[in-house]
Amino acid sequence: MAGLRVEEGSARYLSQIEPTHTRGFELLATAQEGVAKLRELVLAMALQGKLTKPEAGDGSVDSLLDEIKGRREHRVASGELRVDKPSLRFADDQIPFAVPKHWHWVRLGQLGQIVGGGTPKSDDTSMWSPAGIPWLTPADLYRLREKTIGRGRRDISDKGLAKSSARVLPAGTVLFSSRAPIGYVAIARNALATNQGFKSCVPHVPGLADYLYWYLKHAARGIDAAASGTTFKEVSGTEFACVLVPLPPLAEQHRIVARVEELMKRCDALEQNGRLADEQHARLTSTLFDALAASESAHALAENWQRVAEHFDLLLDRAEAIDAFEQATQQIAVRGGLVPQIDSEEHAELSLERASKEIAAYRKQHVIQPLNSEPIPPAQRPFSVPRGWAWARLESVFKVITDGDHQAPPKSESGVAFLTIGNITTGTLDFNHCRYVPQDYWDRIGEYRRPERGDLLYTVVGATYGRPALVDTDRRFCVQRHIAILKPAGEINRAYLHTLMRTPFVFAQAASSVTGTAQPTIPLRPLRNFVVPIPPLGEQRRIVARVEELRRLCANLRRRLTEARETQSRLADALVAELA
Repeated sequence: MAGLRVEEGSARYLSQIEPTHTRGFELLATAQEGVAKLRELVLAMALQGKLTKPEAGDGSVDSLLDEIKGRREHRVASGELRVDKPSLRFADDQIPFAVPKHWHWVRLGQLGQIVGGGTPKSDDTSMWSPAGIPWLTPADLYRLREKTIGRGRRDISDKGLAKSSARVLPAGTVLFSSRAPIGYVAIARNALATNQGFKSCVPHVPGLADYLYWYLKHAARGIDAAASGTTFKEVSGTEFACVLVPLPPLAEQHRIVARVEELMKRCDALEQNGRLADEQHARLTSTLFDALAASESAHALAENWQRVAEHFDLLLDRAEAIDAFEQATQQIAVRGGLVPQIDSEEHAELSLERASKEIAAYRKQHVIQPLNSEPIPPAQRPFSVPRGWAWARLESVFKVITDGDHQAPPKSESGVAFLTIGNITTGTLDFNHCRYVPQDYWDRIGEYRRPERGDLLYTVVGATYGRPALVDTDRRFCVQRHIAILKPAGEINRAYLHTLMRTPFVFAQAASSVTGTAQPTIPLRPLRNFVVPIPPLGEQRRIVARVEELRRLCANLRRRLTEARETQSRLADALVAELA
């Protein structure tokens, strides 16, 4: 970003942050995953001592460590804590990052007792209680927004505690999930127990918990990366005790925690504002594009297009908005609002009459039942069309609408490609990783069931129903019965039919025709009776040309949007790296 400048000293930069005025903060907040990066930056700088300064009266880390040592030795002497000898020594190259000179690096096991958990027998009801000792599993911390937690989904009884390796942890214990998954952190709000999916730290000195909470949130990714295991990764108690912690004086810890939580609240506000902005953008997009697509006259179209034009840059700054714009233009196209009409052009009814003769001859040749198209009453015509256009059912513009062979095809290592729904849902034919059937199987398929160049394929079964793909290859292949095959009559422009089948207008008919819930299906009979608008042949060609032009525009907009977001993300990453 031009003009972006880091203030002298990272601490000064972030300590003076005002989200609405600082360009670096705004850059991070609006980048992809920007608020998450902001949170990481806040923690990284706080735990390097870049957000606070030492103050007179803070005391020293040495005096804090002496107090911790004294309390620990008292607990050992009283039998409350067993004697253990955590490895206190470490090499300089093990230190993750630099910290102020008055801080010390220490092992987590020096600061508190590391405690595991346990699970009573799940099938023994006496081990559990509806209101017993709160008992946590890592799942209870999933999506936990608060810093503290008081209980989970289940409680254990006194017997369950006695008969398992679970232990009652006091309020203020720092909870860390050590497997399935690694890295959830919380502070116990009250006395509770955990299962074996935790390694928890009971601080020897009151007042350490909040600082350790934020440090472990920051260090969780590295702890997870260093974890071992075959069936699943797990952090052992010894490994957790050996985690290195940068330790400031206790008073400075409290200021660090206060600053971090202040900035985290700002991140929460940015996140919420982002969600509201997304919702407002979606409403604006839907309102303007729906009105554009529903324009009933040239005058209404001009007015609605002007409203879109006024907000064009704002509307098309998101991929989903570009998708909506493309769909709206296709909808306008098949309503006659995208290109001008020419009065001298032949009426579409004449094209449909010639198409009906072609369809009758084709169906007779391939011994397919003749058409018996139902008339289209005015009530089934969803909108008015320009003069020279006509309404028709799909079976009146396709020589046949059928599907793939209903018999399970034999498998083959080679031969003729056999495409399933997954090979066409992107709107293009994808022969990568497709199945194959023997040549003799393909030979037995009726010719009218063999897709060929210019045909349309249409998904009719499953969650991805209603997606068309134009056959643009001479390669031989066949399809499963979940894909409909539509063979256009020569009198109708194939590209226009492809555009038509992609419109929300046609998809709405598909959705209303679906049967079944577990496996939605568009039966062929309703598909053949979809109602569609047909313009004169010359206008079909002009519509196709204009739609393709707008599709290229949308593709270019998507490319530019992707490039802009990638650039913004790289700048944000660079800013994080420079400040952290």
